[in-house]
Amino acid sequence: MPYIHELTDWPNLIWNEPELFQPLAAVRHRQGRLIGHMEALGFPLREEAVLHALTEDVLKSSEIEGEILDREQVRSSIARRLGMEIGGLVEADRDVDGVVEMMLDATQNYAQPLTAERLFDWHAALFPTGRSGMSRIMVGAWRGIEGGPMQVVSGPIGRERIHYQAPSSDLMDREMSRFLAWFETARLDPVLKAGVAHLWFVTIHPFDDGNGRIARAIADLALARAEGTAQRFYSMSAQIRAERKTYYDMLETTQRGGLDITGWLLWFIDCLDRAFDRAESILANVMRKARFWDSMVGQSLNDRQQKVLNRVLNGFEGKLTNAKWAAMTKTSSDTALRDINDLVRRGILQKDSAGGRSAGYSLVDEVKISNRSA
Repeated sequence: MPYIHELTDWPNLIWNEPELFQPLAAVRHRQGRLIGHMEALGFPLREEAVLHALTEDVLKSSEIEGEILDREQVRSSIARRLGMEIGGLVEADRDVDGVVEMMLDATQNYAQPLTAERLFDWHAALFPTGRSGMSRIMVGAWRGIEGGPMQVVSGPIGRERIHYQAPSSDLMDREMSRFLAWFETARLDPVLKAGVAHLWFVTIHPFDDGNGRIARAIADLALARAEGTAQRFYSMSAQIRAERKTYYDMLETTQRGGLDITGWLLWFIDCLDRAFDRAESILANVMRKARFWDSMVGQSLNDRQQKVLNRVLNGFEGKLTNAKWAAMTKTSSDTALRDINDLVRRGILQKDSAGGRSAGYSLVDEVKISNRSA
C-alpha cells in the first residue's frame, strides 16, 4: 500500500467530525478547567508548576528519540530564561540550552507566525555543532539529496525493517510551503490543529534529524494558542513518552493508510486527556514541596542540605545515598554523611535499609516533620 503522501489527493487530510465531537468537547472542557485551576494558585506555586511541566516536556521529548538529558541542567536552563529565582542553578550544556530555547520559543511566543525561518532557527538550536551524534547533518535548512531517501528504519544491519519513507527531498520547498500556509490560515479547532500538524509535519520529515522533537514543539505551539497563555501546566511529550510504542504504531498505521486520519486524531485527543491526568500529579508534587518547606520553618539547614532536599523534591531518580550526596554537593563522603546523619537525627530523613554508606535515605512525611517541629 502506498504511503499517505503518495496518494493523489495528499495533503487533503479528512476526518469524521461527528465521531470526534464528543471526545474533543470533553477534552476541551477539561483543558479549560485545568488552566483555570492552575491560574487560581498563588504566583510561587503557579511558577513552580510551570517550571515542572516545561522541564518534563523538554526531557521527555528528547527521551522519545533516545536522548537522555540532565534534569537539573534542563530545569536550570528554563529557570534562567524565564527569570525564575530558584536555588541550586547549574550550568547547562549547549545541547540542553538548544532544546530549551526551541521549546520556550514555541510555547512562550505562540502567537508569532510559524515560518520556515523560525523552523530553521529551531533546528539550528537543536544541533549547535552541526552534527547528530558522529554524523554531519544539514542544519537550518530542509534536507538535501546527499543522504538518499529519508527512511525510518529499525532492526540490525542486513535485516532492517523500513517503517516509513518520507517524500523526496526535492519536494521539500513545496511540501513545507503548503504546510506552513495551512497552519497559519486554516480555521480549525486548535486541539485538532495540533494533532493534524503533528502528523503532517512528521510525514513530510523535512530535516535530516530532529523531526519528532520539532513536530511536538509545533503541537505545543498550537495547544498554547488553544489556551491563549504561555504558561504550561502539562506535558504532551511526557504522555507520548509513556505511550511511546503506541505512538509509533499509530504513526506507522496512519502513514500507511488513507487520507482519513480519524483514528490518529482520536488517539491524539485521548493522549492529551491522559496528559491532563499527569498534570494533576505535577500539581500534587508542587503542593507537597510547598508543604515540606512550610514544615521546615524554624529549621536551620546548610546550603548543601537545602540543595539536596530540593533535588529530592524535584523528582530525584533512584535512592539517595551518601555517595550521591557527596557527588551532588561536591564534598567529601565524611561531610556528606554528617549532613545526612544530622537530617536523620532531626527526623527529616529516614534510613531505608542497612548497608553503611551505601544505605538509601528518603524524606519523612512532611506532616510528621511539622509535628516534630511544633
